[in-house]
Amino acid sequence: DGDVSGKERALEELLLLYVANENRAYAPIHPVIDDTELRLGTAYGRIVGGVRTRLEEAPRFGPDGQLLLDMLLAPAAAAPGSIFDQLSWMRERWGLVLAEAGLLEDIHVPFGMRAEEAWLGRKSHGKPAGDGGPMRFDAWQRDHEYEAFSPDTHWMPNVVMIAKSTFVWLDQLSRFHDRPIRTLADIPEEEIEKLAGWGITALWLIGVWRRSKASARIKHHSGNHEALSSAYSLDGYDIAPELGGHEAYQVLRQRAARHGIRLASDMVPNHMGVDSRWVIDHPDWFLGLDHPPYPGYRFDGPDLSDDARVGIYLEDGYWSKTDAAVVFKRVDRWTGSARYIYHGNDGTSMPWNDTAQLDYTKAHVREAVIQTILHVARMFPIIRFDAAMTLAKRHYQRLWFPAPGSEGAVPSRAEHGLSKPRFDEVFPQEFWREVVDRVAAEAPDTLLLAEAFWLMEGYFVRTLGMHRVYNSAFMNMLKKEDNLDFRMTIKNVLEFEPQVLKRFVNFMNNPDEDTAIAQFGDGDKYFGVCALLATLPGLPMLGHGQIEGFTEKYGMEFARARHAEDPKPWMVARHEREIFPLLRRRWMFADVERFRLYDAVLESGAVCEDVIAYSNGAGGANALVAYHNRYAEAEVRIKDSVAFRTAGGDLARVSLVDALGLAVEDDLVLVGVDSVSRLEHVYGIRELAERGLPMTLRAFEYRVIGDLRVERATKTTPWVDLARRLGGRGVRSADDAVA
Repeated sequence: DGDVSGKERALEELLLLYVANENRAYAPIHPVIDDTELRLGTAYGRIVGGVRTRLEEAPRFGPDGQLLLDMLLAPAAAAPGSIFDQLSWMRERWGLVLAEAGLLEDIHVPFGMRAEEAWLGRKSHGKPAGDGGPMRFDAWQRDHEYEAFSPDTHWMPNVVMIAKSTFVWLDQLSRFHDRPIRTLADIPEEEIEKLAGWGITALWLIGVWRRSKASARIKHHSGNHEALSSAYSLDGYDIAPELGGHEAYQVLRQRAARHGIRLASDMVPNHMGVDSRWVIDHPDWFLGLDHPPYPGYRFDGPDLSDDARVGIYLEDGYWSKTDAAVVFKRVDRWTGSARYIYHGNDGTSMPWNDTAQLDYTKAHVREAVIQTILHVARMFPIIRFDAAMTLAKRHYQRLWFPAPGSEGAVPSRAEHGLSKPRFDEVFPQEFWREVVDRVAAEAPDTLLLAEAFWLMEGYFVRTLGMHRVYNSAFMNMLKKEDNLDFRMTIKNVLEFEPQVLKRFVNFMNNPDEDTAIAQFGDGDKYFGVCALLATLPGLPMLGHGQIEGFTEKYGMEFARARHAEDPKPWMVARHEREIFPLLRRRWMFADVERFRLYDAVLESGAVCEDVIAYSNGAGGANALVAYHNRYAEAEVRIKDSVAFRTAGGDLARVSLVDALGLAVEDDLVLVGVDSVSRLEHVYGIRELAERGLPMTLRAFEYRVIGDLRVERATKTTPWVDLARRLGGRGVRSADDAVA
């Protein structure tokens, strides 16, 4: 027909078909590409033979100077059994040629897709922080991750925060007070006063924002008919009407402020609910495709939208529990067009099927989220950012736009990868650094707290500027009695940058974990670890029901507690006796300038890694803390600190005597009060300097020795003789004993 371009296209397809049939690695799809019928009944064979003859006279191709057909068949000859081995051969043999032609990144894509298939074939669960050994830092981090800590304002170092699952708390308060308590304004002032008396200065209200209706529908369709929507599948950042809306929030905020308590809230930055206003009005703000990522996906389930303009459908595999679909279907009812939007996903387990993933490669989306954060900051002086590490540039690219050839942590994303330079063009700076700077300028005096794992804790506070960051190693290592790794983590932080230690959020449970009582029990181990929680630098965070000894773990969709639990009187009483006095003295323990970690040395001279010992202080007050995290007895001496980095950048060690600022003289003693036993201890300072402080600790026993004072021996007050006679044992009254 004279259509030269059509003939050329047909010839190209014939040659590619011939090459495919000569490649044994295509055997799995041979029925689809089999050219036998063409060979027998058409001019196909003569055409291919004629082309080969004509190519004898044509220029040679490739680095080996081959005929075109021979070059196209060379990968199959080199690695006949595997397409991926052939692609690897091509990358190695033809890399420069492919790069010059702009095809090298195309060769990388299948490798990322194969890695995704491997991901789909296994259960992928991220290790909890603390399971992978101690936190480590290196010279590269010091040199390349610049230092830009956000300064604390006067109240921030002394924050002690308690978490409350809001709907569950209201239900429990209704039962305890025997009257309906349904909104934030209904929370009795006596409950706020009680928290303040415990030493709590921040109240984290989980689940106060208006939630996605579709999230609840999903749970109801799945058989959980009492469930609320997930607290992290949001429709918008307004106080939920069921909790009394903005007016009730204002009442609670004023009531809490009267007792010195600030309110804290979640902000969920990386996704919204599948039927949120943003999904309805701005579908282009979310990561999505105009076709399903997998041809087998079907969306025949119920419509989850109550907006007449839009239909929302989950992939059928969710309902049948046969697939962890990565997208949902949004249908525009006016135009009939469909968009397939990705669910939120951190790449470690299943997608969050009631959420929609925001596209942070778009500047206007980043700005919309920042404006939302500023809105939250004007309401709540403390913001906890959920799964903050997923929006760090290195992980956002890894999850959603993986570099060519790398594994796509989220299935189907490998083919949408971007090179590092291209990704930097569309996502030019760290989102969290911009958030921190904008909040400091536009909503100052807001404490920003990041839930961040994946060994990014130091980066989030030192470089990105978050005020505080989760330290899940505290919970995991102490629970498992990985005491060597726990002490090594603290030592590594002290050698890298002690200011990082001040910015840790330490906790014994959080909403994603089992309760504190399930992990640590209700006896000496629990209270020993809780004493560390109260006295280590950073921000202590207590869980919902932790003090009362509640055993139920509250899901994010709970409307009420399923177990009618009453507080355990002995748990509350022991907290009141031992822990609350420490929380009320956070000013002594919160900072790091005077924090020193010590080696507890056995009689053999070996370090007992099971004893965590440190001193700290502020103003004229000092305290020594020691806890034995093992079911055994330890007799140790505490004398010298581990290495720490000074303000001038040097590494140093000090003795206990120097850390406490004690003069070493023969007639001086140190007197201190054990906050647990209330016994007083007397130590000769000369012996402390030469041999260290003696201490015998039973299984899971802890000591907090404070109210330190120095006494000088005289003829009528033989303090040194008393110290020698006591040998580290305590007495009810040191003054009576010396008399």
